[in-house]
Amino acid sequence: MAAGYAEPLVTHIYTADPSAHVFNDRLYIYPSHDVESGIPQNDNGDHFDMRDYHILSMDEVGGEVTDHGMALSVDDIPWAGRQLWAPDAAEKDGTYYLYFPLKDKQDVFHIGVATSDDPAGPFEPQPEPMAGSFSIDPAVFKDDDGEYYMYFGGIWGGQLQRYEGEEYNPEDEYPADDAPAVKPRIAKLSDDMMSFAEPVKEIDILDQNGDPILTGDNARRFFEAAWVHKYDGKYYFSYSTGDTHKIVYATGDNPYGPFTYQGVILEPVQGWTNHHSIAKYKGQWYLFYHDSSLSGGKTWLRSVKMTELTHREDGSIVTIDPYKKAE
Repeated sequence: MAAGYAEPLVTHIYTADPSAHVFNDRLYIYPSHDVESGIPQNDNGDHFDMRDYHILSMDEVGGEVTDHGMALSVDDIPWAGRQLWAPDAAEKDGTYYLYFPLKDKQDVFHIGVATSDDPAGPFEPQPEPMAGSFSIDPAVFKDDDGEYYMYFGGIWGGQLQRYEGEEYNPEDEYPADDAPAVKPRIAKLSDDMMSFAEPVKEIDILDQNGDPILTGDNARRFFEAAWVHKYDGKYYFSYSTGDTHKIVYATGDNPYGPFTYQGVILEPVQGWTNHHSIAKYKGQWYLFYHDSSLSGGKTWLRSVKMTELTHREDGSIVTIDPYKKAE
């Protein structure tokens, strides 16, 4: 197991859910911005009442981290209800796109998009959410052929379980423990990066026997925080298991899956949530994650960290202990 001990990248604000990208040879991190909401904790995540985004960047790992200030506020978004959760970003033809989950005025999550000519923002939001979007945790992956795909979804407070039927179900109903688990979603993005170019599809996550991961298998089933990176020609689909607090991964030969479960990337961190991204910078792969160490264990006040990530020769990922120090 790899040593993964790290200090928060910034301490003047609380940050979480880091989505990392390299733009113009600089490392940018798009996190949530945690605040003290004063809302009691519950399974819907109402205590995670984030209201804006601050983008972080650095040109050297271990060097100075720049906070570029407020890039987008819930007050700027015409369709906003509440809760700006985990975002992601992408670049195409010199325009930068910030994708964000947000509840509308009826308290239903959708995914919005905002644009800028600077990776650090500020970002200008579109007047409406992306048509056909739902749930949380958008993650945009650019494939080698220049196509862009959005992965998204999260159960419990993320509302993904409400889309198991033909129509949105306002009640939270889950498959039986011995039935296939709720599946994450994928859609190719349109040329203008503002909409889905195709109907949203489900992603199959399978065990080593080729059978679907089941609802009751909460050590391996998808909960939230999808991320995709490509290594040695393989697609790595990684995600959080939620109530078992791990970051795990599955691999496949196609951006749509199916993906076969492989193992654990990151063991549980202090705090309830575990949310990550993976990026390569200056020849080294890194895992970006968060924990609640800076706030003394407050689950809703988290801090972004990063540590080296290692692929073995066979492509498997070395499991990281977030509190093991290098010897």
